[in-house]
Amino acid sequence: MTRALALWLGSAAALTALGVGLWDGTNLASAIVAAGWAVTAAGCQLVGRPAVARWAVLVAVLQSAAAIWTTAVPVAMAGWLAFALALPDGELRSLPRRAIAAVAAVLGVGLAALSGPPSLYGLAAVLAAGTGATGIILRCGQASPRQRAALQWTGAGLLLAGSAGATLIGLYLLLGIPANPLTWLVVALVVVPVGALLGHVPATAHVGDKALLEAVVAAGFTVMIASVYLVVVLGLGRLPEDTERDLLVSSMAAALVVAVLAFPLRVRLLATARAITGRAGVPPEEVLATFGARMSRAVPFDELLLQLAESLKAAMAPAGAEIWVGSDGVLHRTLSVPDLPTARLELNERERIVVGRTRVGGASWLAVWMPGLLSDDGGPIRVAPAAHLGELLGLIVVRRPVDAPPFSEADDQVLVQLGRQVGLALHNMRLDSALQASLDELRRRNEELQASRLRIVTAADAARRAIERDLHDGAQQHLVALSVKLSLAGEIIAEEPGATENLFDELRADVQGTIAALRELAHGVYPPLLRNHGLDHALRSAARRSPLPCSVSVDLPRRYSEEIEAAVYFCCLEAIQNAGKHAGADAAITVDLAATGALLRFEVGDDGTGFAVGDAGHGFVNMRDRLGAIGGTLTVESELGAGTRIRGEIPVETNV
Repeated sequence: MTRALALWLGSAAALTALGVGLWDGTNLASAIVAAGWAVTAAGCQLVGRPAVARWAVLVAVLQSAAAIWTTAVPVAMAGWLAFALALPDGELRSLPRRAIAAVAAVLGVGLAALSGPPSLYGLAAVLAAGTGATGIILRCGQASPRQRAALQWTGAGLLLAGSAGATLIGLYLLLGIPANPLTWLVVALVVVPVGALLGHVPATAHVGDKALLEAVVAAGFTVMIASVYLVVVLGLGRLPEDTERDLLVSSMAAALVVAVLAFPLRVRLLATARAITGRAGVPPEEVLATFGARMSRAVPFDELLLQLAESLKAAMAPAGAEIWVGSDGVLHRTLSVPDLPTARLELNERERIVVGRTRVGGASWLAVWMPGLLSDDGGPIRVAPAAHLGELLGLIVVRRPVDAPPFSEADDQVLVQLGRQVGLALHNMRLDSALQASLDELRRRNEELQASRLRIVTAADAARRAIERDLHDGAQQHLVALSVKLSLAGEIIAEEPGATENLFDELRADVQGTIAALRELAHGVYPPLLRNHGLDHALRSAARRSPLPCSVSVDLPRRYSEEIEAAVYFCCLEAIQNAGKHAGADAAITVDLAATGALLRFEVGDDGTGFAVGDAGHGFVNMRDRLGAIGGTLTVESELGAGTRIRGEIPVETNV
């Protein structure tokens, strides 16, 4: 519905202007511009820019009104300015833009009501164009690529319209042509809506920067030519006569043609000169500039290297270009143009240093250091190392046919610069890969830490429940029985004083049993021997309680923090208990502790039945969590029938 309405309004406005304005040239020109805005409105609606299409419809209607009533020209100017301020998305988003558009509308209505002189209209047009162009320039730097294209194409249209207007005014002042410059000035404005439409069409939006560049060049040539001929006329001190006027017009036309053809003719002449000198194709300097520009964009690295190889082949290597990438003296042919099979090149330490410090090498140099790169045909070849800070990261290899001219000094210089840029790019890529690997490792460790914390909390809750159960079922039951027996003893003493001897013996035994149960429970929570005497005494005490023969060897220079000693003790205790349960009745256990440099190491081994490491139980998870909480690691080695070795390492400070 909206699209159909936009098309209908635009077409109606244009047809009305054309029908009414046929009787006057300026009105007809204004109607043509209105038709251009109608086409822009329809095109923007079709490509999915309804907000821009609505503004274009408004300008088309106002321009049609100006074609019918000349007094409406200021209002149409206000519409043009509002359209420029609403670019690139058709929205007056900021308060300054809305304020400028409102002021322009008020001034346009006021000038229309006052019916001012044409000179005032001209001044208003210049101010509106300048304001709109300034707004477009200010928004270009902050716009997205799609938005920037709309601004650039519209700016190109404004430049072309302005340069055409300046040319027409200059011709009229100097030569008196055309007879009615106002009509042609208005017609020149039709390039503005055309540019605004092209900026929103996907097929042309991507070349907006090129369009603006060409518009700037064209406007500059136009201003230069007009200025030169203005100086000529001023030098004459009078307006040219009829014969001089014809000559001046002809020379201006010739100058304009030369200006238009200068750039493409220069490109063609340079290509011809390179062909004559055997340097046909893309100049090497352009390859260097293009590669540097592509590096600053978000181009995938593989695609960047492929484009480099293709450019090198077109510029200086008709027989082919190759890119080798690697590290530590091992290089692989990553890509080549034309396509060649993958290859591997290995360099020793000396070769790697020499190649990495070489600027560029030829056939003789390759015969000494990398003979494998020489081709059988013996054509000219150059190799530029891609190195960074002396580290060899790759090679750039270019080849020419046997009958081709040798590489020049300029070619070598380009290859040297390309090698440096490729080396920097490879170094940055390695840094990115290392950073990504570090991030992945950090993410993995974070996930392990979260899981470990959950297990620690769960284990702490289970330990509290176990302590509560042990107190309830062990020491508490003993105390309850002791309380009952004490009550019974009181009654017996009151009734039979001589019958209490056996009862007190039983009470003494119950008290000793309660004390032993409490000691065993406290030992499981945190053994007093560990706190008072360290790992040596605590582990020997645990070894004496082991159901299997257990020998302990401790070689520690000092005591360590409670966290470290507790982690080592409980890990060793867990390993001893596991061995007692699963190693077999004939197995023996060994416990070894030693400090080496900044590491505290322990090992608990047995010569029992062993097990498959993949079947390790929950106890090993608890041990890893204990050690991981203080930066330690745990290693489990076991095979069926070959016993088990459990090793742990904990970093400790050596300056304590």
